[in-house]
Amino acid sequence: MIRRALISVYDKDGITDFAKELTESGWEIISTGGTYGILRDNKIPVKSVDEITGFPEILNGRVKTLHPAVFAGILADRDNPGHLSDLEKHRISPIDLVVVNLYPFEETVSLPGVTLAEAIEQIDIGGVSLIRAAAKNFRHTCVLVNKNQYEGYLRELRSGGEKIPEDYSASLAEYAFSITSEYDGKIRNYLSGINNHDKSNFADFSFSDKNERAVLRYGENPHQKAYLVKENFDEIFEVLHGKELSYNNLLDIDSAYSLINEFEGANPACAIIKHGNPCGVAVSEDPGSAYLKAFSTDTVSPFGGIIVFNKKLDFKTSVVIDKLFSEIILAPDFENDALLLLKKKKNRRLVKFGFSMEKTEYRKIAGGVLIQEKNNFIAAEKDLKTVTQRSPSGSEIEDLLFAFIVAKHTKSNSVVFAKDCRTLAIGGGQPSRIDSTKIAVMKAKNFGHDLKGSVAASDAFFPFPDGLIELADAGASAVIQPGGSVKDDEVIKAADERNVAMVFTGIRHFKH
Repeated sequence: MIRRALISVYDKDGITDFAKELTESGWEIISTGGTYGILRDNKIPVKSVDEITGFPEILNGRVKTLHPAVFAGILADRDNPGHLSDLEKHRISPIDLVVVNLYPFEETVSLPGVTLAEAIEQIDIGGVSLIRAAAKNFRHTCVLVNKNQYEGYLRELRSGGEKIPEDYSASLAEYAFSITSEYDGKIRNYLSGINNHDKSNFADFSFSDKNERAVLRYGENPHQKAYLVKENFDEIFEVLHGKELSYNNLLDIDSAYSLINEFEGANPACAIIKHGNPCGVAVSEDPGSAYLKAFSTDTVSPFGGIIVFNKKLDFKTSVVIDKLFSEIILAPDFENDALLLLKKKKNRRLVKFGFSMEKTEYRKIAGGVLIQEKNNFIAAEKDLKTVTQRSPSGSEIEDLLFAFIVAKHTKSNSVVFAKDCRTLAIGGGQPSRIDSTKIAVMKAKNFGHDLKGSVAASDAFFPFPDGLIELADAGASAVIQPGGSVKDDEVIKAADERNVAMVFTGIRHFKH
C-alpha cells in the first residue's frame, strides 16, 4: 500500500533530504507553494495540493490546504468501516504523515517597525489546522513540526517497517499540541500588547518549534520519565565523550555552570559540585592548583561529583584529576593530550562549554509555573558597606567577595568560610543558619582546616546575634552578609565586641 506525506513547511532546512528518503522508500509526496517548488526543483517526485483538491490556492495563499480532500485523508479513522467507506466513495486517499512548521509570527513581531498588517499575515491558519488534525488522529497519522524530528522519524521507519509505534506517534502528537498552544499564546500576547493590556517583562513559560526535545533515560529516579527541552543548550554545551547525560547530571551541570560563570574573567578557578551544592571552590595561579585547593576543602564528598574549570584544561591538570572518580568534567576547552587521557574512562562525561548569561529561570510547582529573573548580581567592592568599627583589609575584602559568590550557589541557609580565595568549609541546606555553621565547622575539623583568620559569608541576614557569634567563635575575622534584620544593631555590636569586621551588601542570595 502506498504511504502518503503532506509536506508544507516555512522553514525548508533539511526538507529535501527528508523527502528524498521518503520517496526512495516508496512514499508519495503532496506539497504546497514554495515547498512544492523546492522539491520539484530538486527532482523529487511531488504532487501539488491542487491536484488532490481540484481547487487552486486563493486569497494570496491564505486558503490552500483547507479542503475535505486533504482533511478527510488526515482525519480518517482506518479502524472505522464508515470512514473507509467515505474515503472510497469520495475518492480520497489517506495521508499517513503531515510535516508542517508554522509562519514565523514571533520573529516577525520582534522586528523593529513591524506593522499590524504584517503581523497578521504571519498568523498561520492552514498549518495549525493541519497539525491539530494529524495530532488528533495520531493512531493513524504522524505529525512532524520541527526539522530536528526528521532523522528520528526516519529511524523509526527504517526499524519499524510499515507500522510506526503508536507510543512514538502519540509523543509526536503531544509535542505538536504544545507547539500550537504556544503559537496561539504568542499571538495572544502580541494582541494583548497592542491593546495595552498588561504583559510580563520577561520570558513566558513556553517553547517554540525551534526547541528540540531530547528524551532522557529517566528523571530524578528510575521510575520517572523525563526529557530536556532545548533552547540554546547546544550552543553552550558540547559533549565530547561519555555516556548520555542524565536528568541529575544536567541539574548538576547547571549548578556547576552557574557558579563558574561568576569567574569568567578571573584567574584560574575550579569548583567541585555534588548534588547541586559546591563542596570546594578555589581561585589560584593555574587550573591544577585551583583544583587541589578546591578538593582539599572536602576530600570525601567530591567522589562521583562534577569538576568544572573556567580555563582550558591542560594535560598536567588532567593527570591530577584523573585520579578521582568523577561523573563529569567541564571546561571551556581541553588540550588534546588531556582529552586523550580523560577519555580512557569510558563512562566519564567530558563537556566543553561557552560562557553565557541566562536571564530567566522557570520552576514547575503544583498548579502553576514560577518564573523569575535569574540572580545575576555579583557583588563588587563598591557595593560593600562597612558597618563595624574595624574595616576589612584588602585581602579580607577579596576573600569576602569570593565567599559571597560561593554562598550564592549553595542551598540556603548557606554559610561559607574562605581564605586566600579558597573555601575552607561550606555548610548549607539546613533550616537553621546555626546548623549550617556547625556543619561547616565540623567539616573543617574533619579535613584539618584551621578557620582562625578566615572570612565567612552568609547568604541572608542574621535574625539574631547568635549566628554571627557562632562564626566568630569558629575563627572568622570578617563577615559578609546582606543586612536588613531588625536586630542588625545587636549583630553589629556582637561583631565589634569580637573585633570582627562586617560588611553589608544589601543583596540576599537565597537558593531554594
